Amino acid sequence: MPTPTPRRPDDLVQLLTRAERLAARRLQAVLEKEGCSLDAWRVLALLSDGEGHHMTAIAEAAFLPPPTLTKLVDQLVDQNLVHRRVDPFDRRRVLAHLTPRGREYWQRLDRAVRAGWQPLGEGEDELLRSLLDRLAATLAESARV
Repeated sequence: MPTPTPRRPDDLVQLLTRAERLAARRLQAVLEKEGCSLDAWRVLALLSDGEGHHMTAIAEAAFLPPPTLTKLVDQLVDQNLVHRRVDPFDRRRVLAHLTPRGREYWQRLDRAVRAGWQPLGEGEDELLRSLLDRLAATLAESARV
């Protein structure tokens, strides 16, 4: 019986790309019904922890260049979903937070996204999350070397 050909790294990249694009497409369809973009959802998701985050951290989490993020946050401020405050520990920095209206909007978005997302199976979501987290950490570490 022949041994299976081992997967090449480009096979993995192809699978990851396909899965990310399909997931983003499905997520976008749900978010559009709620009047939200994928980028705004990423920003709101980060801010939903209630901690307040500086713009650099938000840009990294949302995968956006700083000028694009600034425009997006300005729009979210104009919609009364986000507000900015001076960081009490470093007065040179500004932290972004959800407004009460932003928190309600995030909760509605979160419910819609969860309702539109099919779990893989018993324990498989958590396994996939763990493996992807490990892969991301490994890739980030190897990029620093």
